[in-house]
Amino acid sequence: MSDKHEVTNEQQALAKAQGFWQQYQKIIIGAVAVVVIGFAGWYGYKEYIVKPKEEKAAEALFKAEEYFRMDSANLVLNGDGQSRGALYVIKNFSGTKAANLAHFYAGVSYLKLGDFNNAVKYLKDFSTDAKQIQLLAFGALGDAYAEQNKTDDAISYYKKAGSTFEKDDNNSAEYLFRAALLLETKGKNEEALAIYKDIKEKFPKTDKGFQADRYIYRLSIEKNDLGAN
Repeated sequence: MSDKHEVTNEQQALAKAQGFWQQYQKIIIGAVAVVVIGFAGWYGYKEYIVKPKEEKAAEALFKAEEYFRMDSANLVLNGDGQSRGALYVIKNFSGTKAANLAHFYAGVSYLKLGDFNNAVKYLKDFSTDAKQIQLLAFGALGDAYAEQNKTDDAISYYKKAGSTFEKDDNNSAEYLFRAALLLETKGKNEEALAIYKDIKEKFPKTDKGFQADRYIYRLSIEKNDLGAN
């Protein structure tokens, strides 16, 4: 009796499963097809559109990278007549890794040329997981804002630069030092003092680490004088 009951239950379960499949098979097959077609489309897009575009973009940027290393800002931006510049790569290869890097080259080049609006424009559109490069981008943004007398923005980006990749102790200390100097110009001496102390603690062997002592001493004396008054 028990065996018959178990068989009946199995038959009922099977019947329900078959009923479910018969009822929803078109939807299930369709969903699977969408996933498969979607993957095939994604793979095809990556292989036959993105990859060639990335290669062309990298090739187009190659000469601009050479000029960037040579510190030839105009040639970085516009090319030399035979090879293309960073601006061309940005315009024609949007979304590629090369175009992203071209924003960094363009931003720094505009900064060197004194075009601070464009420096900010291109540097803000750049981002990377390479922290040492991101540090330099944040620092360059700080410089561009400082040149525009946008002190709060400059301080913000100098702080970001100083905390992005602390293994680069010299640049980290440098940008934090610039943040502290600007804080002093705004009368925010306590914040500046905290940064000088941070530099001294984290980057004692750097040039700015050595200089920090003098600034810490001066601001500490001023703070004590104010407290006494």
